[in-house]
Amino acid sequence: MTANFPTFFYLWAQVQRWNVPDVHWRAVTWLERRGDHAVLRCFRGFGKSTLLAAYNAWRFYSDPTYRILHQGDQDGTAHKTARDTRAMLERHPLTRHMSLRGEVSFWWVPGAADERNPSMQAAGILSNITSSRADEVQNDDVEVPKNIQTPEARAKLRYRLSEQTHILVPGGRKLYVGTPHTHQSLYDEQERLGADCLTIRMYDKEHRIERATEPAYRIPFEPDIVFSGIGAGAVALRRGAQWEWAIGTLTLSAHDGAVVDCYAGSAWPERFDAPEMLKRRRACRTLNEWDSQYQLHARPVTDTRLDPTRLEGYDAEPVIRTANKETVMMLGDARIVGASLRWDPASGKLDSDVSAVALVFQDEQGRRYIHRITRLFGDLAVFDKDGKTITGGQVLGLCALVRQFYLPRITIETNGIGGFSPSIVKAALRQQGLIGVGVSEEQAVTNKNRRILEALEPLLLTAGQLLAHQSVLDGPLPEQMQEWNPEIKDQPDDYLDALAGAVTETPERMWHIKSGPAREPESWRPTSGVYNVIM
Repeated sequence: MTANFPTFFYLWAQVQRWNVPDVHWRAVTWLERRGDHAVLRCFRGFGKSTLLAAYNAWRFYSDPTYRILHQGDQDGTAHKTARDTRAMLERHPLTRHMSLRGEVSFWWVPGAADERNPSMQAAGILSNITSSRADEVQNDDVEVPKNIQTPEARAKLRYRLSEQTHILVPGGRKLYVGTPHTHQSLYDEQERLGADCLTIRMYDKEHRIERATEPAYRIPFEPDIVFSGIGAGAVALRRGAQWEWAIGTLTLSAHDGAVVDCYAGSAWPERFDAPEMLKRRRACRTLNEWDSQYQLHARPVTDTRLDPTRLEGYDAEPVIRTANKETVMMLGDARIVGASLRWDPASGKLDSDVSAVALVFQDEQGRRYIHRITRLFGDLAVFDKDGKTITGGQVLGLCALVRQFYLPRITIETNGIGGFSPSIVKAALRQQGLIGVGVSEEQAVTNKNRRILEALEPLLLTAGQLLAHQSVLDGPLPEQMQEWNPEIKDQPDDYLDALAGAVTETPERMWHIKSGPAREPESWRPTSGVYNVIM
């Protein structure tokens, strides 16, 4: 009768003279009983690779014909677990009689039945393993910053992961072990697909105060530790001197607007005490890094410069009213005094750059409303047989926006294909009876990433200054904001580029545009008027 995994691990812990914490026994028990599709998420420093090596050794002890394909982010890290597993087999009381053969990247245990496929094969996730066969595939920290920086990199990673399905024999098992490094973490994705998951955070209970500007806050638990700030300036506040908690209320002696994090229920308090965790918090450059590596929230370890969660949503549509001989545009309770429509043309094909359009309103207080972010498809313009009448294409989509929202001007970025667009847009506006609508041309000459950052980040960091319509929040813009990295030159940013241009343009006053015969539209914008001044 073979020993179960907890017993096997206990004997190895005795050899190593380990004092095994309760949180490790929790993981050991789960590893033995987990489902065939499973995810183990645990905080940095947990020792997950050591547990995985012990699990692998137990598997070969229990069944010498078992075949494991172990993959890491690169060959070197995968080889570490292979060496650790082999060393454990050679020294464990139940397996030290085994005589293993093979190299570090692939080796066989006595009793292995497949000479073509080793008992243990270790390789990086991007290595070629298409001819392999395995009873179990393990992904140990395959999600790292370098392979998830862009959507293309994440797509490549997922393609490699999908190949594992074809490598597994029928009834095979998949195991993902690691820590999230991006908001689109593969671990969350596997959980949504129904994986058996065990998630072990550094702290079981957490509560964040984004900007501590008040002396007291309601906290649903009694904190064990309270941090203020992140990075080099982070501090662990002293209970009694800097904070108190009673009857669900946290009282702060200082409330200068810094982020305050409250935690309780450490997973491994003997090893990760308050001084150690303060050292680690100071080493984290961003809250995202701390949240992902220790609390296992799916966030990029880099700082998100354009955080879409800072956008305030609304669902109102503009309404034009006339009262006291004055025509005004209202968006909910806000009076709109300016608008900007920005178009960055592209070919409109599915596999090309996005032909992006951004519409931004501005109210009397200077707040900006991202009312539409959309993509135009098809040819720039479709002409009738006479070669003059425009019957379709992207320019008619622009005309529809102008008519719907009474817009006074369109700004077109004339880089690339945009150089041919202004004349076509002017013809389309004229044919649609939208006279008086200006068409501005702008050649982008400054660094695009800098232009995007300078236009949007200050508004996002000022509460209530940048709002977004619900259709925008449900569209592609938030994801593009989340993924955008100012240090990367080539990345999806078409919507952001159009939005940045719309935001930075001088707000335009608007007039009322009516359909039908071309005529000068009725002005409804706030205006200086004409006055006689008596000196």
